Amino acid sequence: MRAVRLSQRLVLEAPARTPDGMGGFTEGWQALGTLWAELQPRSGREVQGEAGPVARGRFRITVRAAPEGSSSRPAPGQRFRRGSRIFDIQAVTERDAEGLYLQCEAQEEVAS
Repeated sequence: MRAVRLSQRLVLEAPARTPDGMGGFTEGWQALGTLWAELQPRSGREVQGEAGPVARGRFRITVRAAPEGSSSRPAPGQRFRRGSRIFDIQAVTERDAEGLYLQCEAQEEVAS
C-alpha cells in the first residue's frame, strides 16, 4: 500500500441550524476542527448548474481515523474547507485493514 502524506490542512464542517429570533432558523455551517489530509484529484467535468456551467471535480481525501461518534470523524453530508474551496463529502470508508486512516470521496463545484 502506498504511504499516506497528510500535508493539507482542511477544516471539517457540519450543517448547523441557528434560531433567527423570529421563530425560524437559518442554515449554515459549523467548524468541527482542523484535520491534516492527503488530497488526490480523481476526475472532473463540466455540467449545467442552475446559474450556468459548473466545473465539478471529484477528490479522494484521506485523513487519520477517529472513533465512531467522534466530532473529528468525517461523515457524508459534511464538508471540508480549504480557504475558499469547499469539498462536499459523499462517502467515507476505512482506507486500510488496521483502521488507521479514513478515505473520503468528495466533490467540489466551481462556476466556470
